[in-house]
Amino acid sequence: MKGAADSSQGRADFHARYQAQAREQAEQWLAQRSRLQGAWFDWVAGQLYQLSPAEYAAMVRRELQALSS
Repeated sequence: MKGAADSSQGRADFHARYQAQAREQAEQWLAQRSRLQGAWFDWVAGQLYQLSPAEYAAMVRRELQALSS
């Protein structure tokens, strides 16, 4: 996965290309919540920290928030 471009069009292209993947990743991680219980939050934080580029990690984090509310 390449880093997002500096232009707003580059960001829009990046978002369009990886939106479904970010949502799928968030859904998979949310499915682990019942198994991990209290350790889930720390586990997710560690998973987000390992994602790159940062723009993709932010997309997954936003999807987690949207799916959790």
